[in-house]
Amino acid sequence: MARIKIALPKKFTFTTTIPIRISDINYGGHMGNDALLSILHEARVQYLLHHGYAELDIVGKSLIMADVAIEYKGEAFRGDVLTIEMAAHDFTKYGFDIIYRVTNQEQKLIALAKTGMLCFDYTARKVISLPQEVTNRLSGN
Repeated sequence: MARIKIALPKKFTFTTTIPIRISDINYGGHMGNDALLSILHEARVQYLLHHGYAELDIVGKSLIMADVAIEYKGEAFRGDVLTIEMAAHDFTKYGFDIIYRVTNQEQKLIALAKTGMLCFDYTARKVISLPQEVTNRLSGN
């Protein structure tokens, strides 16, 4: 079976920390995959806010997640504090990817992830062009 391989950017441009809560733990005694996806969502909200955006207001437009890929590398447990490093990558006319590197307080790699984000018009229910300002700001130009 082919495995997902996420290419990391040369540089991460934003870092946040998020603690693991008891509600993030599954029956295996470690963080569940659904919890990691929620943590990535929180990190993405913080990343966009850092750049002056929100998922529903990015220069008057909105974002929608088109896809997600996660490579699990290690377990995380209640009480761990995750560091999530992020960078926008692979810009297109309609969107971009956000790459995540997730480590714990001991710098142990927990996961690598990618979310594909598209610019979206929720009124018309269709994908629209990503404003150049967003590309410039998130890519560091």
